[in-house]
Amino acid sequence: MAHPSDDHAALRRTAEIYARGADRRCKDDWREVLAEDVVIAGPGFTIAGREANLGSIDFLAQAFRATRHIVHAQGVEIAGDRAQGETVGTAEHRIAGADGAGDTLLCWAIRYQDEWRRDDGVWRFTRRDLIVDWEEVRPVHDVGGTVAAARMEKETP
Repeated sequence: MAHPSDDHAALRRTAEIYARGADRRCKDDWREVLAEDVVIAGPGFTIAGREANLGSIDFLAQAFRATRHIVHAQGVEIAGDRAQGETVGTAEHRIAGADGAGDTLLCWAIRYQDEWRRDDGVWRFTRRDLIVDWEEVRPVHDVGGTVAAARMEKETP
């Protein structure tokens, strides 16, 4: 039997892999941490099933030049092969400026109300309810200038 601290670390890791998958546009990351019957819901949307949720990766790639999801804190309660808790973070979305205008950054202070199930020893999300506590929009300034901007263009799928 796994030690409780191992389970807590594994649950935290699911949130980190989910965030990395969103930012790298990596569907394999999401396949690793989403149960086949997962439901993800948020303001104005509910998506049921792992394969349907993978479409969110495509949406992120089309809607934003880049994103950065940061997991700040997590509190969980574990009962056997089920867990529930809250994951707190920040979601940053870089929006390309129109007609030569500078990019803007849409920042969300977020919380997920999460549920997990352990199948064959692997923790996966069965539900994620996204709560956006507030948002902030601000201009983006590339510190690296044109070199950094060109590199980002090459790295963005």
